[in-house]
Amino acid sequence: MFKVINIEETPNPDALKFILDQPLLVSGVRQFDNAPAGSKDPLARPLFSLGGVESVFYMGGFVTVAKFPNRAWDELKPQIVKVIEESAEAAKNAGDAPAGNGSSATPENGELLTKINQVLEENVVPALAADGGGIEVLGLDDYVLTIHYQGACGSCASSTAGTMMAVQNLLQRMIDPRIQVVPG
Repeated sequence: MFKVINIEETPNPDALKFILDQPLLVSGVRQFDNAPAGSKDPLARPLFSLGGVESVFYMGGFVTVAKFPNRAWDELKPQIVKVIEESAEAAKNAGDAPAGNGSSATPENGELLTKINQVLEENVVPALAADGGGIEVLGLDDYVLTIHYQGACGSCASSTAGTMMAVQNLLQRMIDPRIQVVPG
């Protein structure tokens, strides 16, 4: 049985990070940006059914839930904790999500994309996870990297501005100054 052992605020006031007493996923992530996307997931489906839940993201030992701005955390928090504790085992038993970020390497961009993914995994993913979020590479076209923020970062205005620029600067400094990062 899973227990929520802590609830942390994130930089996004409409998202909270629910810390579990054990890992839910050994690898990969699960991201559901809306109720239809989470309709088959044993954890996301009941969370969305609470009403007021905008997105669900989970990896490792935490679940990040973003709410719609018109809903109050005071009423949602206890309901979310109950759903997580009742549904986490079924989500764990559904199997791990595939590792990686879903992008595909082609001969033209394979080496560059591999380097980008390595830098993101080592330098960006841990920081975003600490804030209840993640990053998904949607594609690489020439030197333009299209990304999507997940979890708390997905609906946070600072992600599309400051954080995206920081990711771009990091990739330019560590890999190639021609890399541009755009939202997808």
